[in-house]
Amino acid sequence: MTIAPADLIVGVAKGLAVLESFDMQRQRLNATLAAQRTGLTRAAARRHLLTLAHLGYLESDGSYFWLSPRVLRFSGSYLASARLPRLVQPTLNQLALKLRQPCSVVVLDNDEVVIVARSNTSDVHQLSAYGLHLGARLPAHATSTGRVLLASKNHGEWKHWMEERDLPRLTPQTVTQIDDLEDVIEQVRKQDWCYASGEHELGVHAVAVPLRDMQGKTVAALNVVLHRSTAFDADAMVGELLPHMLEAARQVRGQL
Repeated sequence: MTIAPADLIVGVAKGLAVLESFDMQRQRLNATLAAQRTGLTRAAARRHLLTLAHLGYLESDGSYFWLSPRVLRFSGSYLASARLPRLVQPTLNQLALKLRQPCSVVVLDNDEVVIVARSNTSDVHQLSAYGLHLGARLPAHATSTGRVLLASKNHGEWKHWMEERDLPRLTPQTVTQIDDLEDVIEQVRKQDWCYASGEHELGVHAVAVPLRDMQGKTVAALNVVLHRSTAFDADAMVGELLPHMLEAARQVRGQL
């Protein structure tokens, strides 16, 4: 959504940018680090950190700051009020029981994907891969769900997304060249599903399919993730999982 410059409250935007500067790589920030990550001056970053700490969203030891549990109010409110997680949860649980593997539903947020729903059946062994939890943010270019969601963009949207895009290398297998990624995305468009192996984390393999509404718009992606440290038949795995995943996507389409 775009708004007129006169309607933009710059202070709010800067405060949220400071909150978003905390991540898995930098869980504790001082004013200098926050300034580097947000583009603010050190003095401005310090004021925002102190204000956020005063409001209870950050904790501090006097020099460094870190997120407090209060920030979970935002994610909790989203999960409680958003339709998508509630609608897909029963299907996710059924699919996980059928496949004996954990399943997730993911949405795209610029260059990252965000896990908004996870299967929660106690009978299914939950994957212990790094960062795969509810609310986790993962780089879109290196994940099966990210590629499915990128493949749903039209030509103009895709070209805009690629502009000056940095594709960080997460493992030796990560695609980091934009031309190579474009070839991968084109293949995903043709087959309407994606298999990714070892690009986000070595030994982690995932299959993803799009979740579409009744108008045909892709609103999310569904994936199944497996952890295999030894050689296995990837084609057989995809062949086993894909029909069940496509059926799950069909089941929820009328509700999205």
